[in-house]
Amino acid sequence: MSSEEIIAIIIDGKTYNVSKSKLIEKSDYFKALYNSGMKESEEGSVQLQGLSAHGLELIIEFINTSKVHFDNETLEDLVETASFLQVSSILKLLLSEVKVDNCVELYKLSEIYGITDLRNACLRFMVCHYHPMLRRQEFRHLPNTLRQQVREMRLKGTAVLVAVGDFFSTSLDQSLDEAWSMLRYDEVGQRWLPLANSLPPDMVNVRGYGSVVLNNYLFIIGGYRMTSQEISAAHCYNPCKNEWNQIAPMNQKRSNFKLVAVSEKLYAVGGQSLCNVECYNPEMDWWSFVASMPDPLVEFSACECKGMIYVMGGYTTRDRNMNILRYCPTSDAWTVLESCELHIRKQQMVSVEDTIYLVGGCIHEKGGSRKGSHTEDMLTIQSYNVNTREWLHLKENTSKSGLNLTCTLHNDGIYIISRDIAPTTSLEHRVFLKYNLFSDMWEAFRRFPAFGQNTLLCSLYFPNII
Repeated sequence: MSSEEIIAIIIDGKTYNVSKSKLIEKSDYFKALYNSGMKESEEGSVQLQGLSAHGLELIIEFINTSKVHFDNETLEDLVETASFLQVSSILKLLLSEVKVDNCVELYKLSEIYGITDLRNACLRFMVCHYHPMLRRQEFRHLPNTLRQQVREMRLKGTAVLVAVGDFFSTSLDQSLDEAWSMLRYDEVGQRWLPLANSLPPDMVNVRGYGSVVLNNYLFIIGGYRMTSQEISAAHCYNPCKNEWNQIAPMNQKRSNFKLVAVSEKLYAVGGQSLCNVECYNPEMDWWSFVASMPDPLVEFSACECKGMIYVMGGYTTRDRNMNILRYCPTSDAWTVLESCELHIRKQQMVSVEDTIYLVGGCIHEKGGSRKGSHTEDMLTIQSYNVNTREWLHLKENTSKSGLNLTCTLHNDGIYIISRDIAPTTSLEHRVFLKYNLFSDMWEAFRRFPAFGQNTLLCSLYFPNII
């Protein structure tokens, strides 16, 4: 008697001879058939209908060799046959074969054949690779509700404060054998820890760059090198993968400009001696010029609020900029909203709903005198409501400088890295602060690295703490 019983599988007039023991081992369909005790289980052949011959050939290849060739052209045949014959090991292999060019197709097939694990794997992949997926035509043709679900899933997880800069301190809990460029804040342990990543080499020691977070990607764009050479390079950091990727460079080399995210796009506003503005579309990975500001500005700031870009402070080539400028992406037009009684420069701006918060900077009276004698040694926060146009001066933080700071919205407050100047020695060091938006109160944190420069603070969502 033969030690290896062979089963003839017949489909579309073709016959395939396969080991019965291997069929039972790899296919729950055949395992159930030959353990059923039914009449068909005693026969030496099986007639299959409604499946493709090529799909069966792929399955037989896997049954014989435990390997299978994944091809986008034959995915449907493979998934349909593997699902019908209940070859679960192939379906598990598919989980690791999800890629940008087959993700949507696999998602659709998982829906058709009710393969929950594959569906979830495709969803996770689309969330993790959201911007590359945006550039795929098949992804853009998915239902709006599904694409919105993918985008919202990117904004879930653990919100983490991330500092980017040139850090060379040994004041972390562990000794640093090398310089770090990315740190994350452990809020439970109240300590800064290195992220297992660093800035792209061509962005190290770059100053005056623009930065913003869009769809849980951190973008760092432009700036100038220590040789004073301006650059147009653009990079984005994906916390879902903990990696940096290069994107299309700007058309215009620029530094000391403002990068703003509005309506799923980025806007590079102005720059040193520039009034032009260009827009980045993640779907196309391309920059295009839009309407320019009325005048070039320096030492100004900008932010998004209610779908508009607001620009305040700084200097024109002729005088102080006392106007609040507003850009409407829909009409591609700039307007002067109103004039201010105070002149502000070097401030940072963030917004919550219809309120803009101006953090730090220098404040001068309209007439020309400085407001107060310690303005530049004091960290102030003001709010401006874009609907009522009402200004509020919020609680100051004395002895903390309002210059050369970085800040970000995170949970219930504005987190700030600023300078603390000791009155007795005039020495300065970095301090880590929080302004609570709801209580109008300040809180200081310890243990930020004492040494570092060119610091950027942002808030990102991580799928888990790295």
